[in-house]
Amino acid sequence: MEQALVSHAVIDQAIGALSVLGPLAPGDGFTVLREISQHTNTRLIDIAEQVLTHGQGAALPAVLQTELQAALARHTTPPAGGSTERKS
Repeated sequence: MEQALVSHAVIDQAIGALSVLGPLAPGDGFTVLREISQHTNTRLIDIAEQVLTHGQGAALPAVLQTELQAALARHTTPPAGGSTERKS
């Protein structure tokens, strides 16, 4: 039971860290973690721990970095106001 609570806390913290990396809609943080886990065949808790370590300045393994960028691209919400292009 204690292990489950610790795992849940780590996953929740990683979801919070992901919300800093990209403007995710509510609930998409877990989806991003799950997708990375599935695409890399890595336990979800291990992904969450690596995301937290990355948030503290450590580098992510290349395969996780690639999957993280792809998952964030699929799930980030566009900035308010539409286009990101500068108007002259």
